[in-house]
Formats: sequence, C-alpha cells, structure tokens
Amino acid sequence: MARDPGAPPLAQRELAETWEAAIDAAGLPVAWTEGARPRPRISFGAPLPLEMPAEGELIDVVLTERWPAWRVREALEGRVPDGWRLIELTDVWLGGPPLAGRVAAADYRITLGPGPEPAALARAAAELLAAERIDRRRAKGTETVRYDLRTLLLDVRLATPGPPPIVVARTRFHPELGTGRPEEVVAAMGERTGLDLEVTSIVRERLLLLDEIR
Repeated sequence: MARDPGAPPLAQRELAETWEAAIDAAGLPVAWTEGARPRPRISFGAPLPLEMPAEGELIDVVLTERWPAWRVREALEGRVPDGWRLIELTDVWLGGPPLAGRVAAADYRITLGPGPEPAALARAAAELLAAERIDRRRAKGTETVRYDLRTLLLDVRLATPGPPPIVVARTRFHPELGTGRPEEVVAAMGERTGLDLEVTSIVRERLLLLDEIR
C-alpha cells in the first residue's frame, strides 16, 4: 500500500477503522477475532507517523475463503481510503507469525533544504555509521529519556547531492529499544558536523521484514 501526500492525517486507530470499513465495503470474506469484542483480522506492519507519505506499507488481511489476487484487487479498487493506493497483493502462509512481529526496519527518503555541501553531508553520514554510540534524547510520557540511536541505525547515506539534497536512512523497529526516527538521524548528522540541516519532507519508502535484514 502507498499513502500519498495530502492524505487525511488519521491516527492509527482511525486509520485501522477506515481500512476495516473499506474492506467491508469491498465484500471480502474477512475472518474475525473471538471474544467479547470481535474485530476483523486486519493488522498493520508498523504505525505510520501522521501526514508522512509512504510507498510500501504492509497490511495483513485474513480471509475465510481463498480468493485469487486479481479478484481481491478488483473488489478493493475504488474503495481504499482517501489518499491510499493498492500496490501489490501477495499470498502468505496462514500459520506464520503476526505481521507486526516480523517488521524489523524501514527505509526513509529525507529531502533537505538548501545550503549544506554534498561532501559535508556524505561525511556526516559516514561519521554516524562509524560511531560506536550516538546519544540522543526523546520524550517518553512526561519524561525525557536518553537512548543510543546507533543501535537503531542500520544505514544512512547521501543519495542525491541536489539540489535539493536527499538522504536515505534505514532504521530499526525494536520491541525494547524503540524505533529509529529519521528526523533524529538528520539531527544527529547536524550535531556531529555543525551543519544546520532543515528537513523539508520525509517519505517512508518501505517496511522490511526480519529475513530481509539478516
């Protein structure tokens, strides 16, 4: 799935409800959970920050009947939420682990404002990857906690010298350490080199599963 710029900025719960309504309108034979409050068995790979465009999101939908991909696509065409597009449909093993537990990282494309020299940006990215530790702070509830961004950073590099310059970064999702945020990667680049870096846009290009980063 892809979310275009300008799509309604829905919180994760609202987004899930919107997708559930779209899939129900498409007439797909969706399986339901058991319990006092049953829900359609639809799960998302990872929460997507508000207003962030995306080009390769993952949604798991469990059906009670085996439909060919073309039939599912035809049913969903014109019914996906506003600002979203259907990219690809894939069969997965029903007995496999939950999708959220298999998502391990994400690729981001970060467009910067004018000013910094390409050589300085490339050097900043290289310094981050060479660092043993990158101390950062983030809000957690009512507190501010320190964490090591380096443990969550898999790759960062200057992809396009510009203008405008574009940096690509791959960061981890970790159940205990948290999520590597692309804006924090840029902030760390700026602090390491004394550059004044302005982020003009961030696109989440795709989510990566565990077996894709091993």
